[in-house]
Amino acid sequence: MFPRRMKSVVAPTNRVLPDCWGHRGASSRFPENTLASFEAAIRDGAEGIESDVHVSADGVVLMFHDPVLNRTTDSTGQIKERVWYGEKGMQHVRTIKEPKQAIPTFAETIELLMKPENQHTKFNVDVKVQNDPDRLFKLMHEIITAQPCWETTLAPRILVGLWHPRFLTYAKERLPYCRRSYIGQCTYIARKYFWNDCDTFSISFGALTTADGQRFIEESKRAGKSVMVWTVNEPAHMMEAVRWGVSVIITDVTKTWLDLRAALQNDYEKIGSRYGRLFLWTPKFYSPVLKYESRLEKVSLEKVAGPFDDFLSSNKVVELKV
Repeated sequence: MFPRRMKSVVAPTNRVLPDCWGHRGASSRFPENTLASFEAAIRDGAEGIESDVHVSADGVVLMFHDPVLNRTTDSTGQIKERVWYGEKGMQHVRTIKEPKQAIPTFAETIELLMKPENQHTKFNVDVKVQNDPDRLFKLMHEIITAQPCWETTLAPRILVGLWHPRFLTYAKERLPYCRRSYIGQCTYIARKYFWNDCDTFSISFGALTTADGQRFIEESKRAGKSVMVWTVNEPAHMMEAVRWGVSVIITDVTKTWLDLRAALQNDYEKIGSRYGRLFLWTPKFYSPVLKYESRLEKVSLEKVAGPFDDFLSSNKVVELKV
């Protein structure tokens, strides 16, 4: 028997609809986390892009999801053990998916966002736990602050997404001018470890379908915090997120959400009525399944970056390298 669901939050009467942020760019049509994918999402009309960061052995920040190259490129090996420059450097690696693309660096991505026509675009940097936070944030700081007028034209657009509380102190010290978000699929973790230090919460769609997920959305609204939901690719799921009143939908299919949003703006009641909620009672969204998935995520994160409770106080003193 499936759990009883809390009544869905009704969208605001003024019909303010969620922004569209491209998950790894327009990754349904272009190789993920590439300049081509980022540019496509921006051309589609997305208000933001989301991408991931890792650091090479020679100190280059790359936009890449996995800690290893194998899944999406024609090369292999762990990014942190490979160099960027040189004959065998990762600058020569290309994506498997067509059209073949190079791995973009953080610096190249910032250059893209600093083009006059792109200075409206926001940037959600997903910080993977395999990184050394002090080293990563120091490198990011150097690139950000090298841009002209970075304090007004760039920094306000960057959202640093964190999975593990270990990264909070380093983000606050090295990148104090950037907004911070929690990324994950556990509202308990969001409340316990990140609530006081983040103004945004990027939560998986499944986690927000539960009664506690709905309470979390309402708590965030009352506290003046934003909720982003990922990764939402089905129109029925997009419509559900609209009913919740979240701030941002992160999606691989940017055109799908932008087209649906335009239709909703034209006739909200007619278009919205086409999408039911029966999917919420499928096994994928069964509360025990979602709780199990969130526990697995926490175990995986702690295996890499240490127990969460070791970093419970975000004011824990750390020695930063000069």
